[in-house]
Amino acid sequence: MLKITYSRSVSGHPGKQRKTLQALGLKKLQNAVTKPDNPCIRGMVKQISHLVEVEEIAE
Repeated sequence: MLKITYSRSVSGHPGKQRKTLQALGLKKLQNAVTKPDNPCIRGMVKQISHLVEVEEIAE
């Protein structure tokens, strides 16, 4: 499992990155979500790695 925390503002970044944040369920700064560790989620996180903090958590 991955804990993804929204840590930096998306203002000034492309709209695609905003939509990626929304797809992950991140709405406000310092909001955190837990998602399964799979290639799809990893790819989304890679696109917005400069906006989020990611940590692996054990199930």
